[in-house]
Amino acid sequence: MKLYDYEAILPSGEVYSLSRYQGKVIVIVNTATKCGLAPQFEALEKIYNDYKENGLIVLGFPSNQFKQETENSKGAEEACRLNYGVTFPMHQISNVNGPHRNPIFGYLTSNSKAFLGEKIKWNFTKFLVDRQGNVVKRYSPKDRPEKMRKMIEELL
Repeated sequence: MKLYDYEAILPSGEVYSLSRYQGKVIVIVNTATKCGLAPQFEALEKIYNDYKENGLIVLGFPSNQFKQETENSKGAEEACRLNYGVTFPMHQISNVNGPHRNPIFGYLTSNSKAFLGEKIKWNFTKFLVDRQGNVVKRYSPKDRPEKMRKMIEELL
């Protein structure tokens, strides 16, 4: 399967195909609003605003797997919008590891093993995907979003 074959679920419950982003450069990040790294939302939003007109999309996937997220998807989305001004798409809370992980993260981790291993170690692991749907870089949770700018510009 390719990344575009997977479906994502918005906090509203709407299911859509990632094929809607075919031809775009994509940043996919697992998020948590109560995490110490949550200020990265602001940097991710800045990158999104700086490059969205050139074909970049940022997709946030909340996860409570590390016990740092609100109890429901709408609450997580609201916290992102109100506390950090996030306008990029957020999704339903889901697991990023283990047998019940979101299949998108199974794809991302299995296609980025060479970067940092298969398991996601913490919130704000960031995956950079090129216009063809290939995972080109995986950034660790502590990597600041600004570190992605140069490669994003090259891919755009």
